Amino acid sequence: MASKILVVDDERHIRMLYQEELLSEGYEVAQSDGQEPVVDVIRREAPDLIILDIKIGPDISGLDLLQTLRGPYPDLPVILSTAYDSFQYDLKSIAADGYVVKSVDLAELKDKISSILKKRGSAA
Repeated sequence: MASKILVVDDERHIRMLYQEELLSEGYEVAQSDGQEPVVDVIRREAPDLIILDIKIGPDISGLDLLQTLRGPYPDLPVILSTAYDSFQYDLKSIAADGYVVKSVDLAELKDKISSILKKRGSAA
């Protein structure tokens, strides 16, 4: 059974790009624009890994959301994805399992996903 990845990003084109690329790698993909409570999406979709944008919108911070998720889902892997590399030094990002700067080349993101899922024993 393929691993399921939840992509949480307010930018539709990013969600679509990630979905297309990850589907071609054999993963199942669920999406959220961050407007619905992510905890509800996690309960419904039961992902094996989350790709979480740091700047989801004007009122939602991925870093704060990461802290919220760690309570009920301490073992659910989260990769932070952002256009800004400076956030990797934010103390809140320490709770993430990975950190990638957004790029049209998704090789780094795919490598992190594969590595994290292999460690957990649930690769695509």
